[in-house]
Amino acid sequence: MTTLLPELAFFMEESDDADHERVLNAALSAFLDFGIRRTSMGEIAKRSGLSPATLYRRFEGKDDVVWAVGRREARRLIEGVDARIDAEDSAEDQAVSLFVGFLAGLRANELLHRLLNTEPEVVLPLLTVQAGPVLAIGRTYLANFIRRLQVQLQLPPADVEPMAEMVARVALSMALTPETCIPLHDEEGIRRFARQCLVGVLGGPGMTAA
Repeated sequence: MTTLLPELAFFMEESDDADHERVLNAALSAFLDFGIRRTSMGEIAKRSGLSPATLYRRFEGKDDVVWAVGRREARRLIEGVDARIDAEDSAEDQAVSLFVGFLAGLRANELLHRLLNTEPEVVLPLLTVQAGPVLAIGRTYLANFIRRLQVQLQLPPADVEPMAEMVARVALSMALTPETCIPLHDEEGIRRFARQCLVGVLGGPGMTAA
């Protein structure tokens, strides 16, 4: 397991306020039951056990709650990816575990699947034409991951941001459009694809070094 990098704090604010977490838990529960459109602030307040006035003191409106839930889901995804990576593994194995973790996390996200199936008109813009904030989270984490591997392998310095964004975009696209000729039906297939097609992009010719 590696360590989540402090650069991500800018994108993924985390609150130790118990009421804040209660609101996010309540909102997530309601979104899963009713979807985003049919969930009201009143429903979120009721499920959280807070008064509407207290809820509105913390969040100006439902859009703010939606984005807060989204940021927390993103943080949980990154934490899940990070937990899969063993810094003692070879650089290639770390890169493969990273891509598998991203794709598996996106595919397993209950809220994402719920919204894609029932409210694609709500979620698809947030993950396509308005996906800048989501891609920024993935790009930041991936760029720092690649920089660490560059140091580990003593590779020449390179601009890692484009490489990181490409991998983030590939993982997001595959999660949104699972129908593909690429053999990604199981984790082993995903690992083979990552080794064959993505490892070189992440780290160049030296990636297979231990």
